Amino acid sequence: MKRITALLLSALLLLSALAGCGATVVVSPEGGKPANTPASQAPAENQPSAGGDAAVKTGLAVIPGLGSSKDAAAEGDGVAQSEILLVAVTVGDDGVIDNCVIDNIQAKIGFSTSGALTTDPATTFPSKNELGDGYGMRKASSIGKEWNEQLAALADYAKGKTVEELKTMAVGEDGKAGDVDLAASVTLYIGSFVDGIEAAVKNAAHMGASKGDKLGLSSETNMSKSKDAADGKDGLAQAYATIAAVTFNGDTVTSCCIDAVQANVNFDAAGHITTDLTAAPKTKNELGDEYGMRKASSIGKEWNEQAAGFCTYVTGKTLAEIKGLAVDEGGKATDADLAATVTVGIGEFQTLIEKAAK
Repeated sequence: MKRITALLLSALLLLSALAGCGATVVVSPEGGKPANTPASQAPAENQPSAGGDAAVKTGLAVIPGLGSSKDAAAEGDGVAQSEILLVAVTVGDDGVIDNCVIDNIQAKIGFSTSGALTTDPATTFPSKNELGDGYGMRKASSIGKEWNEQLAALADYAKGKTVEELKTMAVGEDGKAGDVDLAASVTLYIGSFVDGIEAAVKNAAHMGASKGDKLGLSSETNMSKSKDAADGKDGLAQAYATIAAVTFNGDTVTSCCIDAVQANVNFDAAGHITTDLTAAPKTKNELGDEYGMRKASSIGKEWNEQAAGFCTYVTGKTLAEIKGLAVDEGGKATDADLAATVTVGIGEFQTLIEKAAK
């Protein structure tokens, strides 16, 4: 009798697993909105991890701002300052946040009253989490905590809560946390961070992650395309950031989302900013076809489609397999299946996934 019962239970479990192999949801080219796709074209959608946990959605928000930039003047150089808030989440269908990581990129690019860059174009910009104590907030903090420590505490506080619960948390007149326990760990203004979490949850889609998977958030930021004002043309201070939210079960990627933003500030030959600093730059996923890669693409795919294609390809692969992807001299994938979807260089994408795993 026990054996018959066990066989019946096994049959029921098999039927349940088969029932979950229908249509799946992946990140669409339009910047994180879900689109239905056959299960054969998506990575392990809604399938549990080895631990048998429930499927969760993966979300990424990239929110840039240029408002702290200023003109060059007699008393000093101008600065194009990009502040880029990054938030990654995993969240259940019930809206409860399973995991959360918050980071920020602060990229400062100087230029003179003669319209010349004063920051080396080879400069790269670590995120605040990467800087750690190098950011320098600890000495000025009333609780002796660095920026990355405070945001890790806020991200931890968000776990197990919904966006609505976060938006209705106690906040003082100064915009800081009113909850005693949270205020003991976070003295920063929390409104913009909650907005970032809300945006990441809104962008979230089922890509293969399961509850309990490790969540990583990584970025690479450079200013290599920046240039002086010359020949009657404005100069350009560009912080170019590429960001990845990646989940892992052990060393295997269970979901991946990649986005990028070109935070551009133009300035004239006198060092006056000519860009509208109130207009936040759009990310490449938000731009979609507006980015303009499709016409120049040999496979007719826009940047956001290619990034999503790479994410789909690496989901289910180990870190070693991703690191070992074959590329040509130009850094482009040589694997036929991957090259059919992605013709941009994949080296930075590989680096982001490796960094996210740490």
